[in-house]
Amino acid sequence: MGNCIVITSINPPTEAVAAFARRSPGNVLVVGDAKTPREWQCPGAMFVSLTEQESLPFRTVELLPRNHYTRKMVGYLLAAMRDVDVIVDTDDDNIPKAEWEFPGFEFACDVVTGPAGFVNIYRLFTSGRIWPRGLPLRLIDDSRPVEVDRSTRISRVGVWQGLADGDPDVDALYRLTHREPVSFAARAPVSLAEGVLSPFNSQNTAWRRELFPLLYLPACVSFRFTDILRGLVAQPIMWSEGYRLGFTGATVDQRRNAHDLWRDFEDEIPMYVHGERVIAVVTRAIADCPDIPSKLFEAYRALVAAEIVPRQELAILSAWLHDLDAIRVERGPE
Repeated sequence: MGNCIVITSINPPTEAVAAFARRSPGNVLVVGDAKTPREWQCPGAMFVSLTEQESLPFRTVELLPRNHYTRKMVGYLLAAMRDVDVIVDTDDDNIPKAEWEFPGFEFACDVVTGPAGFVNIYRLFTSGRIWPRGLPLRLIDDSRPVEVDRSTRISRVGVWQGLADGDPDVDALYRLTHREPVSFAARAPVSLAEGVLSPFNSQNTAWRRELFPLLYLPACVSFRFTDILRGLVAQPIMWSEGYRLGFTGATVDQRRNAHDLWRDFEDEIPMYVHGERVIAVVTRAIADCPDIPSKLFEAYRALVAAEIVPRQELAILSAWLHDLDAIRVERGPE
């Protein structure tokens, strides 16, 4: 039981990986790829090479592309096999602060109650003009107040997103126009009420066991859209199951790996174009589904019909759901 920290990397062991391994030795899974150094090793971290991945009993492995961020899903499956309660999803350029941790999933906190639809959650943590990757561009200058219920109710959080100082998760438009490092203000955690949306990413998140199927990273969309699309698909499903999305202040420092910002911008265009449509498509698709796996599959089938994701995504998703179900059956009754 406990938690497992999942990272994918094509780099030699980074400062971030070493720091996580020191904090939680034996509970860090690093998923390699074709570009990862063959001699990769870091005390306290378990490395899963591409060769080792190909010997695993997972249908998903056979379908995932090489040199692709979505190979991280191999780590999620291995974590599920370890029967953990929490999967922590992060990257090799996010260095945990001394206070790095996530709140409990049944947590008394302020609740963001509006406005309905997308909110710029960063506005609760800074007065600066900054927005998270995936926020619809028409809202980056939205001046409506973020409405917060401060009665500190118990929230049933499904996913916690921790922010990042330094070079936080923003889109290429922000990075092309802003160069200064960012420091978010300390603030108590918040959760989002049903109907209130925020993009969330794969850089510093914690997922409770019941929602592990929603960790699915779509492999047939652009790199800069994959984790944002995952989060957009997840939120209507979470609402339907009584779970909420939560945010904490910055608990990591991101020292970002080198990126081509113009290439990032090109990769983000589908995110700008389709982001708001995804919510409506998914909400309609899941209305009559009995459980999380069926809701996830129907959501993607509807996204295929809406021409937001290509049809080949369904084969990979089917393999993912099969693998998770096989792990559940092998593990036995809860």
